[in-house]
Amino acid sequence: MGESWVNSAAVLGSDLHLELGGPGSRRAALIRALREAVRTGRLAPGTKLPPYRSLAADLGIARNTVADAYAELVAEGWLSARQGSGTRVAQRAEPLRPAHSPAPRPPAARPVHNLLQGQPDAASFPRTAWLTSARRALTAAPNDAFGPGDPRGRPELRRALTDYLARARGVRTDPERIVICSGFAHALRLLFGGPASGGHPVLGGPLAVEEYGLEFHRSLLEAAAVRTVPLPVDERGACTDQLSALPNVRAALLTPAHQFPLGAPLHPDRRAAAINWARSTGSPVLEDDYDGEFRYDRQPVGSLQGLDPDHVVHLGSVSKSLSPALRLGWMVLPEHLVEPVLAAKGEREAWASATDQLTLADFIECGAYDRHVRSMRLRYRRRRDRLVDAVAASAPHIAVSGIAAGLHAVLELPAQDGEQDGERGEEAALRAARWQGLALDGLTAYRHPEATGPARHGLVVGYATPPEHAFGTALEALCRALPGRRG
Repeated sequence: MGESWVNSAAVLGSDLHLELGGPGSRRAALIRALREAVRTGRLAPGTKLPPYRSLAADLGIARNTVADAYAELVAEGWLSARQGSGTRVAQRAEPLRPAHSPAPRPPAARPVHNLLQGQPDAASFPRTAWLTSARRALTAAPNDAFGPGDPRGRPELRRALTDYLARARGVRTDPERIVICSGFAHALRLLFGGPASGGHPVLGGPLAVEEYGLEFHRSLLEAAAVRTVPLPVDERGACTDQLSALPNVRAALLTPAHQFPLGAPLHPDRRAAAINWARSTGSPVLEDDYDGEFRYDRQPVGSLQGLDPDHVVHLGSVSKSLSPALRLGWMVLPEHLVEPVLAAKGEREAWASATDQLTLADFIECGAYDRHVRSMRLRYRRRRDRLVDAVAASAPHIAVSGIAAGLHAVLELPAQDGEQDGERGEEAALRAARWQGLALDGLTAYRHPEATGPARHGLVVGYATPPEHAFGTALEALCRALPGRRG
């Protein structure tokens, strides 16, 4: 074979792993290996095989040997060959199932409508604008963007976030105090320990948390041996004036812009109490700004971090505003926590993609992020209004709360006759919802197991996820599941 033929074959075609063992010629071994790959289903019907010379170069055999093997398998019906489309696995070739294999189980029934909280409308991801930013960012990217990264994250994104967070969220920082991470859960692991921190936690527990919140976060902290202590929540948000009464608490995790899941913003007096506690004890407040951009009754509430950048850790991501699939978030840190967080992150940690970071930086700087957030804010507000109107028409006795912001609402269920609380009513409503093909949560699932205040019961309804054409049908199914509905 000539050197030029080998070099060109090395870059053509696609990879195909074959073992040419057993008795007989190389041609017989190749036929046997290809037939077995098709028979077992490793090569699915319609799969395109590499060109003759490409596979021959990879296997170190003659091109005519590959051509003869392909021709034999075409004649047998294992492969098909058409001019201009190459050689493919024949569509009728089915993998052989062992005689003793049990019949496949029917797939489990899936909910028809997804009303789970915390998920944006995936169909509304701004694909065209994102692709435009990706092209522009990759064209302008310096060569070092494709080498070993800085554990802080790409400087382009940290600069863009500095300006955006100051303008839109009232955050006070500079690029050197921002560390890019893969989302809120990743940030918690870096701060409190676990695989992402290399076993070197930056902060310790116990940690004060709101008595209603995500069980996933509590489990994550428990896995890092961090005890969480519940802080009562009422219509003014977390009762931060009670922080000083919690023994040995060394940090507090709050959702000031929109308490999750109940929905109240943290009252100004409570915000001041949280800052005073942090200053007097030296304990940081962690601000989960999970959906701060989506406020409907007024301009978004400014960040708690803006009141005291030296005592508040601001945590944000694009999981609600753009997509959780991007795995992009940020930590805005007090200066004294930057180096410990970088040490926990390590030099070879599985960081967020540098190309996605560059794209997001451009997406923010060109104004596309603002346009997308404003567009989605209008869309989600309309969906919220439709939800509120539907519940008011079919079940006016059920209060809808937490609707001033966010991507979900709470339908508070009154206690049934003879009940001390609404626990049985919540369970019955969840069963009815499942019967209607709905996926949604009950409020009880969010309550801290050590909470001592009165329990609240209801349905946590996410209104962002269903596609636009199915949202009305999802609302009808929800209303049919509500207790005491009309009609």
